[in-house]
Amino acid sequence: MAAEAPPQAVLNDPPRRAGLDEGPALVLVNSKCRLGSEALPATLAALEARGIPLAGSHRVSKPKSMERLLQQALEAGVKRILIGGGDGTLNAAMRHLLGRNVTLGVLPLGTGNDFARSLGIPPTLEEACDIIAAGYTARVDVGLANGRPFLNAASLGLATAIAKRLTPELKRRVGKLAYPVAAVAELWEHQPFHVRMKTDRGELELDVLQLVVGNGRYHGAGNMVTPDATLDDHRLDAYTIAAPSSESGREGTGLGHMQDLSTLARIALSLRRGEHVSHPAVTAVSSAHLEVLAEPPQDINADGELIGRTPVRFELAPAALRVYAPAPTTH
Repeated sequence: MAAEAPPQAVLNDPPRRAGLDEGPALVLVNSKCRLGSEALPATLAALEARGIPLAGSHRVSKPKSMERLLQQALEAGVKRILIGGGDGTLNAAMRHLLGRNVTLGVLPLGTGNDFARSLGIPPTLEEACDIIAAGYTARVDVGLANGRPFLNAASLGLATAIAKRLTPELKRRVGKLAYPVAAVAELWEHQPFHVRMKTDRGELELDVLQLVVGNGRYHGAGNMVTPDATLDDHRLDAYTIAAPSSESGREGTGLGHMQDLSTLARIALSLRRGEHVSHPAVTAVSSAHLEVLAEPPQDINADGELIGRTPVRFELAPAALRVYAPAPTTH
């Protein structure tokens, strides 16, 4: 099988080179992530080979432990925080770093790694450490769902239902196949819902199977929110997938369910290329904020974690987080 091609950086402005020596780094690796506890020795070896001094290194398995170690490091003046894990791990760490004079280094060791993808960070540990060692940084936006921060995307409907099926056991058992396995299982049971959205350009009402609101470009392990979404454009990008069964009056019937499944299957084939936005069942929206009402009320999934239920207001904290990013390209 061919190796996965490194993603291209999707930042509007070229990252800048860090002008100061930021000193030793704290390394935290989630021992429950896809690559597990064996990732820490490999991470430390890669950082040492690149001359990156360390203030400490720890395996963590609980959010409380991560919070305590982050607070200790920040109080001690550590300015580089390197996090190994998936998007959920990064989300938990990021909440403590917003607005601070620190730089987050991403070590993509999880199942989806969508934040790394949106930054243009390659999927291998060695290449991710190369980016940290190079020292280029960027300021990125952070999404807010009822005030709760998220890095990549928040969703209602199908993507949220799939996230419920992505148990730690499933991730460990099938690795990168966990998302498609969970998706196939959920497709046979999923039902449409009614959504009303208020944006800075007006209101929309639709019967939908899914709503995704993105800060970055990717969600669901490499699916695009929209092709134009970036982490630093100060805009939220969203898309909905309409339910054909509602329009045909067959909602809740076997034939209506087959209509919905057929639409989802066709759109799923185009999500990784961003071509879904041209499908007639898809509505794409760009807005500085979104207010969403759903009937029946829907669970909200943000960066793979369930964070509450609708109604929900989505907005942005612009340029709230500094991260290591690939070097700017030259033309």
